Amino acid sequence: MGKLAAAIVNVTPFQQNCTLLWDDETMIGAVIDPGGDIERIEQAIKDTGITVSQILLTHGHIDHAGGAEALKSKLGVEIIGPHKDDLDLLSNIEKQSEMFGVPGAFQNASPDKWLEEGDEVDISGHKFSVFHCPGHAPGHVIFYNKEARFAHVGDVLFQGSIGRTDLPGGDHDSLIKSIKEKLFPLGDDVSFICGHGPGSTIGQERQTNPFLI
Repeated sequence: MGKLAAAIVNVTPFQQNCTLLWDDETMIGAVIDPGGDIERIEQAIKDTGITVSQILLTHGHIDHAGGAEALKSKLGVEIIGPHKDDLDLLSNIEKQSEMFGVPGAFQNASPDKWLEEGDEVDISGHKFSVFHCPGHAPGHVIFYNKEARFAHVGDVLFQGSIGRTDLPGGDHDSLIKSIKEKLFPLGDDVSFICGHGPGSTIGQERQTNPFLI
């Protein structure tokens, strides 16, 4: 087993960070949150030379899950996650697509496996602990690899900001609780990739994020 490697593919008009995570020796990896622009994701997979073993979803919003079924059809792999509390969001992606004026551009998603707090996902030998972190979305999960001191936090936490809570299923108090009770204890040295914009560290956000001070 080698080291974890990552690449970000910017997708959808929402500028979402679809993430490729893989082992740099086996070159086997996962696609996290393929929200759309499947051709762009396929090209990134080709460019990196990885073999994708699974699709992981942090939550059910259109920009994170709207391309999951199309990519599953292309790659023949399972969709894993998020938590089952995002069933309604995943089942209404096509309605969201119509609302945004792009009917047919995104598909509803049906995970092959839901994730729960305490579950673990394996990316070519790299073990990621699953934490259920509601607030931005009811079924939002994050993925944490203790050995690499690395997490993928989706839209829970951003550099200098936090996830929106004004969307259906959002709850500000729950989001702050998720950040302070689930993310902060991971440690200040933990770096993370998020769903939009540049990544950061838990410590930097704990100390400087205006929404958390």
